[in-house]
Amino acid sequence: MLDQHSALARPADNLPRGTICIEDLEIGMRRYLRKEITDRDIQLFAEVSTDHNPVHLDDSYAQDTIFEGRIAHGMLTAGLISAVIGEQLPGHGTIYMGQSLKFLAPVRPGDTVLAEVTVREIDYGKRRVTLDCRCAVGDTTVLKGEALVLAPSRKFD
Repeated sequence: MLDQHSALARPADNLPRGTICIEDLEIGMRRYLRKEITDRDIQLFAEVSTDHNPVHLDDSYAQDTIFEGRIAHGMLTAGLISAVIGEQLPGHGTIYMGQSLKFLAPVRPGDTVLAEVTVREIDYGKRRVTLDCRCAVGDTTVLKGEALVLAPSRKFD
C-alpha cells in the first residue's frame, strides 16, 4: 500500500506545498496540479456529497444523455481548485471567502485534469487575494472562475 505522502500517491503538481504568506505573494504567481479522475474518485465523491445522480454512476443511464457516457461531478473537478489553493497558493492557512465557477465541458472517468490558480489581485491591507481559476483536459478548458481568499500573514503567526 502507498503512503499518502509518497510521490506516487500524490497528484503531479508544482510543489512545494505549504504556505505563501500574503507578504510574499505577487501578481501573476501560478500553481497547479494534475490528477487523473478515476471511477473510484467519482464513487467516493458520490458517497461524501450524497449526489448519486446516475449520469455519474450508471453507464447505461449516462449513455442516453447529451454526454453519451458517464461524467465526473462538476464539483469534484472544482475541488481540485480548492486543493491548489489550500495546499499551494496561498496554501496552508488560507480561508475561502468566495468562488465563482463556469462549467464549460464534461470531465470523464480516465481524464487527466490540470487545475491551475493564478494571482490576479492582492489587497495587502485586508489580506484578500483574487485568484483566476481554470481546469483543463488537454487543450479543452472544462471549468473557469475566480476565487476570493483570505491569505495567511506572518503578522498573525
